[in-house]
Amino acid sequence: MDEALLRSLTPAVLGVLVRRGADFAAAEDAVQEALVEAVRVWPADPPRDPKGWLVTVAWRKFLDATRADATRRRREDLVEQEPAGGPASEVDDTLRLYFLCAHPSLTPSSAVALTLRAIGGLTTRQIARAYLVPETTMAQRISRAKRTVSGVRFDRPGDVATVLRVLYLVFNEGYSGDVDLAAEAIRLTRQLAAAIDHPEVAGLLALMLLHHARRAGRIGPDGGLVPLAEQDRARWDGGLIAEGVGILQAALVRDRLGEFQAQAAIAALHADAPTAEETDWVQIVEWYDELVRLTDSPVVRLNRAVAVGEADGPRAGLAALAALDDSLPRHAAVAAHLRERDGDLVTAARLYAEAARKAPNLAERDHLTRQAARLNARLNARGPDPGSRRG
Repeated sequence: MDEALLRSLTPAVLGVLVRRGADFAAAEDAVQEALVEAVRVWPADPPRDPKGWLVTVAWRKFLDATRADATRRRREDLVEQEPAGGPASEVDDTLRLYFLCAHPSLTPSSAVALTLRAIGGLTTRQIARAYLVPETTMAQRISRAKRTVSGVRFDRPGDVATVLRVLYLVFNEGYSGDVDLAAEAIRLTRQLAAAIDHPEVAGLLALMLLHHARRAGRIGPDGGLVPLAEQDRARWDGGLIAEGVGILQAALVRDRLGEFQAQAAIAALHADAPTAEETDWVQIVEWYDELVRLTDSPVVRLNRAVAVGEADGPRAGLAALAALDDSLPRHAAVAAHLRERDGDLVTAARLYAEAARKAPNLAERDHLTRQAARLNARLNARGPDPGSRRG
């Protein structure tokens, strides 16, 4: 059984049913039943037209479920009015689902879950395992999301930016359980890029590929996080880097810069440097300036402070950091890094410990705790130092 084929066909089949008049929730249930039937039947009797088989079975499942409904005849009439060739545009059906699953009436977590279910073709159990929540909890979340979008009419173009943010949320979840969400996000974004010609879609795909290329270098033999500057660059995936850079360059020449293209440009500069010492930090600061102009995001300004500290020295980085709210996530970690580079090990050790207490996950907490322990060990070995700065 080709599970990848089934998952790739899911949005197109669902799109056909929705366009034929089925409401989203009922159509999605019918498609899931058709997928279960395919798993049972195809190994012994594979169809010549997999998509056509799925559409036929899913539509039959939908009609069976709604046979007593007074609107069944109207829906069947809609089907009879379609051209004999079937769906006029698979691209339009697929795009509609992307926009539907990223509808602004949904919470980000619901939009992500619905995208993985309806477009990704994942089961509720798989999504629950990936998010480390009970299957019943995820089933309720998906059911609420389906009910929310069932009555939505698309009489205006969807918001591409919202779709991209949902896909980026999926990517940032990384991987856990039996589903690699980073790889799944890349697959879905490739699908979207094939369906719509938009520079920011290309920018997001390039960003994902460039980040994913460094994945093998992020975790050390002991399972701990490895900072970018310390990663073994021989473990980075050169093929993904080359693909990401090529996609980014093609997007940038269109002169319609967006935040994902700018983020991808920063990732490309990191990937292009043979060593950490050869990183073009001056150009990275310039790209962060563009990102600040595009987003005015405090998180972007925080990352910019790190880049300024590398390009112009830790004092300049600390000056940029001083203008930001110290309650920002990772503020203490950035301050610790810059203080250490400036030679203030006492303050840096304290800030690393503070950052560890605020870390959002176990891996980051362990890394920051080790950083604090490393500096404290140096300070203890050095003994009292009257000349050390304690800012």
